[in-house]
Amino acid sequence: MISQAIIDRILDTANIESVVSEYVTLRRAGANLKGLCPFHDDKTPSFMVSPAKGICKCFACGEGGNAVQFIMKIEQVGYVEALKLLGKKYGIEVEEKELTPEQRQSQNEREAMFAVNEWASKYYNELMQNDIDGRTLGLNYFRSRGFRDDIIAKFRLGYSLDKWDALYKEAISKGYKEEFLVKTGLCFKRENGQVTDKYRGRVMFPWFNVSGKIVAFGGRVLDSRTKGVSQKYINSSESIIYSKGRELYGLYQAKKQINKEDRVFMVEGYTDVLSMHQCGIENVVANSGTALSEAQIRLLHRFTNNITLLYDGDEAGIHAALRGTDMLLAEGMNVKILLLPDGDDPDSFARKHNATEFKEYVEQHQTDFIIFKTNLLLQDAGRDPLKKAKLTQDIVYSISVIPEEIIRASYIHECSELLGIEEAVLLRQTQKDRAAAFERIKKEQEQEKLRAQYLDRREKEQQGVTTPQGASATEASNNGETTPRVTPNGGTQTEVSAPASGGFSSPEEEEAFYALHGDDFPPPPHEEQQPILIETKKSKEDARLIGIEQMIMRLIVRYGEQNVTKQDEEGNDFSIPLARFVYEDLSADNITFRSELYADMLIDCVNHLGDDNFNASRFFRNNPKLDYSNEAVELLSERYQLSKGQVMQPEEELAPDYITHMLFDYKFAIIEDLLRQYQTQLADPTITRDPVRSNEILTQYMQLSDTQRRIAKLLGERVFIR
Repeated sequence: MISQAIIDRILDTANIESVVSEYVTLRRAGANLKGLCPFHDDKTPSFMVSPAKGICKCFACGEGGNAVQFIMKIEQVGYVEALKLLGKKYGIEVEEKELTPEQRQSQNEREAMFAVNEWASKYYNELMQNDIDGRTLGLNYFRSRGFRDDIIAKFRLGYSLDKWDALYKEAISKGYKEEFLVKTGLCFKRENGQVTDKYRGRVMFPWFNVSGKIVAFGGRVLDSRTKGVSQKYINSSESIIYSKGRELYGLYQAKKQINKEDRVFMVEGYTDVLSMHQCGIENVVANSGTALSEAQIRLLHRFTNNITLLYDGDEAGIHAALRGTDMLLAEGMNVKILLLPDGDDPDSFARKHNATEFKEYVEQHQTDFIIFKTNLLLQDAGRDPLKKAKLTQDIVYSISVIPEEIIRASYIHECSELLGIEEAVLLRQTQKDRAAAFERIKKEQEQEKLRAQYLDRREKEQQGVTTPQGASATEASNNGETTPRVTPNGGTQTEVSAPASGGFSSPEEEEAFYALHGDDFPPPPHEEQQPILIETKKSKEDARLIGIEQMIMRLIVRYGEQNVTKQDEEGNDFSIPLARFVYEDLSADNITFRSELYADMLIDCVNHLGDDNFNASRFFRNNPKLDYSNEAVELLSERYQLSKGQVMQPEEELAPDYITHMLFDYKFAIIEDLLRQYQTQLADPTITRDPVRSNEILTQYMQLSDTQRRIAKLLGERVFIR
């Protein structure tokens, strides 16, 4: 659907460092860059980016790829949509061929919902700018709050008409489907079938995800209508593109400044974010008054380790400051608290001060969270020893979740002086809390392992794979029946087992089952007792050969188009591309790679050697065949980087010798495998009783042995025993 010329232009233009830095804060590490992996819960930077090779890779979870693959994974979109996103980033117009009705019907549901939200955002904004009600009510509201037009435009604020179905009718007339208007939460469908706009008569705040796509909306009823209204703000319901526990309002507009200043300010509401931007503080996000989730914290942690929580100075603000902070500490964040003067929230305070004044106030009044919490709870406890003991446990627990031992020790020392309690006592309690946490995590992991075993067993049963004889009771299926089990006190109780062949009828049933019976599962058997249901497909010899094939393919991916100098039968030098040399050398001996992927990659590379400006690395790295590009990333990745003082001979200079040695080594291994097979056949009584057959095998064996000796001589002195 997208021409190859456009695809090549996008791939050649896309800068992996620029693309990844939109989602991850990167730090220089030699010739590469590194940061926290966005694909798993990364505590220490394990995500590497190689600008020279145009790839990224996490050396903890294994995720990575080129710019297109990174976008596909981070945005959960298909190949075509990822190309469109990159094309938009670099100003490359992506023209698609006309889609058939069937192709249009099969377009990704997520893409359709994003498209609806994008249109709705423009619709709300244009109404506020051009409609008389929009200007009188919506635009006047924002201006009455003191917001400039540039801030209104920056956050794409808007207004929804106070009509039952204005947006719905306009959307349908533009060709958008009712299904996606309802799924995005812009409209809802009544029991009588009538479709109604959700945000009637409200000013609109679009929610952007970290890449700039609109995933949700928040709508605020106007001041004149707030009296008696139960919900001043309403937000989009959760959907496949929006989860309130995974998004932060303002992050898209703030991420560059967060990266630059290495700090993020956390506030509660939309207008807090807008006012701080207007006063010049842009590294700010809002959690919309809900407790922080682990997903939100990990999202922030990709951009900075430092967070300052800004709250009102009243009692409600103080309690809000304590929410979710233990999770921040557990993620390794450096947490500070800033309580604003009584009567002020971040919105009102920002409107009274410029950026310089705001930053000065922050530096003078922000407090380390642990110290803040200790002083606050000491005030609450007064002279009551029981309250003091309880608050001590509370504070020590917060310290115990901090992953860095040195930081924990520093806090224990500080709190010991503030609380008047010996460090040794606090240290013992900290260790006790950490031990309890580890036990809890261990139990959760065991439960998850049991759940995975059950799901695996259920899948095998559905595929018709029976449990082998001798399998333990926990491995055997009983189709949901109950089995007597001896209890520690000598009695019996009924053991509940998970449904087997039929499975759960719904996710809710599955969740309910584990909630009720999760603790009833017996512990998993020891590793040596685990039954082997499926034999390993590859033998040790296959694994060894494929390992050598991998080393050969590594050179082909890196330098396949570069010429190596060889000699013909008459001793004359000639040049040949490395990939073609490998292909012809193996073909001469009728050898094909055992790895089907490597065999296909080699042939494709050879077939494209004649292309203009062909580059093997780029060909594989940017290949639309995802198995090619994924494998290329693996072959191009390097875990460690040489320090500046170290010098290594360029690998391309060694490639001819490398490839010759590897091909001989590869053939040596193949012959060794064949000789082993012949030895097995010669020991077979049915063959030894057949003189003709045994002589044939023996002759082949001797010929291969002679070939092996000659290869060994070429490789250098090598001792081998059969």
